[in-house]
Amino acid sequence: MSEEDSGWNAPKSAMIGGAGVNNAGEPPFEIRGFSLGNSVIGLGLLITIASFAEYLAQDEGSMSGLGFVYGIPIFLAGSALKYAEIEPVPAFTQPKAEGLFEKKATETMRKIKQDVTRHRYGDEAHLDTTVKKLGLVVPGKAYPQLRELREEVAENRVDLAFTMVWQSLDTPYKMWADERRVKKYETFFGPGVTAEVVKVDAEQRLVGIRLTTTTAPAPMKESAPQEA
Repeated sequence: MSEEDSGWNAPKSAMIGGAGVNNAGEPPFEIRGFSLGNSVIGLGLLITIASFAEYLAQDEGSMSGLGFVYGIPIFLAGSALKYAEIEPVPAFTQPKAEGLFEKKATETMRKIKQDVTRHRYGDEAHLDTTVKKLGLVVPGKAYPQLRELREEVAENRVDLAFTMVWQSLDTPYKMWADERRVKKYETFFGPGVTAEVVKVDAEQRLVGIRLTTTTAPAPMKESAPQEA
């Protein structure tokens, strides 16, 4: 780890809006629940097929010509979107943790979940800014790919354990688990969390960053004044 790396401080832009959640180039509305690429491809095919059918039904119809002009480019645009598309990440919730996310999740956790459980376009990977800022991308190699989120009850049976599971084909586990880097995770994804690295599946090279919320200690009650 370089000297610059050891003196790392998370920039404000890397926090909320943030924690590596890349909002650059996002549309002014959120696309969720369907693939924009598939929708545009379908629209392009529909226009092209309808135009072709009209062309066969009548001699050189003006509408069929316009359909070919617009239908094929729309189809190609949809294909380009599909090529740049990243599928949503599944989120698995432990039965005992039902409802715990809403009660305990930090703002950063909520933003991460909102960001990665929808289709994204034009990024290297989900949370690509995160892994890059944390020094988890080997130069010249592929980005680690986020595969799933896990929501579980922490060991103290009170707090939330929120795990981001990556498939890390090129970044070795020791880089993820470096003690100084684990401290960075707490700063980067904080406040209000502790962090640890878990080896999920060595064969598939799955590694997780587990963030556990920290329950604030109950305020101490003032003792009643004793009578003389």
